[in-house]
Amino acid sequence: MNETEKYIAQFPENVQDILNEIRQIILEEAPESTEKIAYGMPGFYLNKKPLVYFAAYKNHIGFYATPTGHEEFKKELSVYQQGKGSVQFPLKDEIPYQLIRKIVKFRKNKSQKS
Repeated sequence: MNETEKYIAQFPENVQDILNEIRQIILEEAPESTEKIAYGMPGFYLNKKPLVYFAAYKNHIGFYATPTGHEEFKKELSVYQQGKGSVQFPLKDEIPYQLIRKIVKFRKNKSQKS
């Protein structure tokens, strides 16, 4: 079991399912990325730079596509609570997996151009 799998395993099954789905999306869209725990949460890196991070909390999933992913998808993310470089997807609502996929693709393309 790697560090991300250990992180995910500590949560209730329903939250594990969400975290595993997000992880799978990232692995599909950026298979060449490097996965590691950073800032106490799973993170993915491309070209030695952060791609995205995600984390589970009591009432939401935090997603961090710092900061260009949030700027690019400002309109779609406006319905969610946000912080600088972060967005919260409430656990009581449907998780926007397709939006997460679009953000990861955008961040990957941005990373490859820099």
